Amino acid sequence: MRLATYEHRGAVHAGVVSGDGVRAFPAGVTVLDLVRSGLPAALEAGVLSGPAVPLADVRLLPPLDPPTVRDFVAFEEHVEGMVAPGSVPPEWYEAPTFYFTNPAALVGAHDDVPIPPGSRLFDFELEVAAVLGPDAIFGYTIFNDWSARDLQRREMKVRLGPAKGKDSATTLGPWLVTADEFTVDSEGFLDLAMRVSVNGAEIGHDRLSNMGWPFEELVAYAARGTRVRAGDVLGSGTCGNGGCLAELWERRGAQDPPPLKPGDVVEMTVEGIGTIRNTVVAGHDLPPVRPARSRSRRR
Repeated sequence: MRLATYEHRGAVHAGVVSGDGVRAFPAGVTVLDLVRSGLPAALEAGVLSGPAVPLADVRLLPPLDPPTVRDFVAFEEHVEGMVAPGSVPPEWYEAPTFYFTNPAALVGAHDDVPIPPGSRLFDFELEVAAVLGPDAIFGYTIFNDWSARDLQRREMKVRLGPAKGKDSATTLGPWLVTADEFTVDSEGFLDLAMRVSVNGAEIGHDRLSNMGWPFEELVAYAARGTRVRAGDVLGSGTCGNGGCLAELWERRGAQDPPPLKPGDVVEMTVEGIGTIRNTVVAGHDLPPVRPARSRSRRR
């Protein structure tokens, strides 16, 4: 089942996507409600009674409003390319690594994405996200972790972050596909093809099964010593083989392909889930950040 949140004629609805469009759940029901309740049979049975609205007539919003968004770095090839070609830190193999990103900055499958203030090295990241249900993974969606690489690099030299390098926008969509639509292999991995293009030219492709840990193990790690909740979103991290521009820049020693600019169209397709397509636009031109006041000699 494909669950969507969408805007139609000025109103926001949650519904089920099928071949003839999207049919709404009863008023007031959100996708997060369904995730938390495990999709009650009564709603599942009654949802298709209303008329379908063609997808061309709606604006797809992020499928749900999650309590938290974690983003892992689960693809070995991506780490190898980002750190130094041919090298992966031994610490990567010891346990999954993730950071929390901004759940208030989610954008829809076809929304415009502004370049963050002050950034000249804007990038995409091709990922898949799992959404937690009450007792297990509820479903999957495409996850594009937009990244301001210049801001990210500065922040992480302070050994904290990323912060403004990552929190401006994350695309989720086009919808949330329930887990029963997929089959995992003997180790729990999903073997799905992933592709990304810019302005119609393919940049990278990979398979989701090349993750170092299956999603269930990422969930277990996220829950160690704390708790996770239904609706939490866990990103796989960027895939390898051109899952982002920065990986290719490191491997090639040049900004080839170039950083994203206004007017660029980034399209991502994941087998069994769908396609998201966002246009990069100019961001706000804000004043420079004021530097710190040094206090190191004041005693």
